[in-house]
Amino acid sequence: MNANAPILTSTLPQMSDSQTYSTIARAIEYLSTPGPEATDIAGLAHALSMSERQLVEMFRRWCGLTPKSFAQAVALDHARKLLRDNMSVLDTTFEVGLSGPSRLHDLFVTYDAVPPGIYRTKGAGLEVTWGYAPSPFGTVCLMITQYGVAGISFADPGREDYAFEDLANRWPNAHYRRDDAAVVPTAARIFDSTRWDPDQPVRLVMIGSQFEIKVWETLLKVPAGRAATYGEVARAVGRPNAARAIGRAVGRNPISFVVPCHRIVGSTGALTGYHWGIVRKRAILGWEAGLVSRG
Repeated sequence: MNANAPILTSTLPQMSDSQTYSTIARAIEYLSTPGPEATDIAGLAHALSMSERQLVEMFRRWCGLTPKSFAQAVALDHARKLLRDNMSVLDTTFEVGLSGPSRLHDLFVTYDAVPPGIYRTKGAGLEVTWGYAPSPFGTVCLMITQYGVAGISFADPGREDYAFEDLANRWPNAHYRRDDAAVVPTAARIFDSTRWDPDQPVRLVMIGSQFEIKVWETLLKVPAGRAATYGEVARAVGRPNAARAIGRAVGRNPISFVVPCHRIVGSTGALTGYHWGIVRKRAILGWEAGLVSRG
């Protein structure tokens, strides 16, 4: 082992969320290549300059799973198995009760759309407080309005400005004020499952066309541990032949993680593209799998 490499033992709790996710992301890229049955945990630990025990400890603290269990949770075969259950998006909504953390939106989210006038005028009259905050999946750019949380975009190192512009360009006439300290508490409530409280929900505000909002509302009905195809979402919104339009609406989802576009897969069960990167999509699915297994 490189003597100058970082050692992740009892120092793990002192790592920042961004540092932990950066290491997790490297691990996920490796785990995604050979498949869960061929995973070489010893080789992965060596590549990350840590022991197997340190690697397992890091994953357990991050998502409650071992690296091998994580790989199994997000493997394509797992996604295909979910689809072979032949349950529609709406049917799966009622499969998991509200007693555990696997129903993300029911536990801590309420939502509404902004007044139509604000949508038509591209945000005119909208006061937006925005800033950067840590999350289990790297830094996020968070936008909060007088109506509720309007945007969450993941910000990779060196591309923080892009994360802001990706959201702000949707509503160019809004007034933006940066305040990192103001958004951190909301980010903590969103990404820390121990703070999810149905009696004190995080309010979302959806800014989009009527069709987009209907699609995003449908995404909220797909529970953690389940996958839905674009075709299933199309049927759920009453547009069975509009899978391509559904794909565009899913891709324009401005509230990552909470509105779970990461749970949408291709018709074969393949983990298709994700606006914030396929590695992050696998990371979120695996993290949620850990919640479901504990819920």
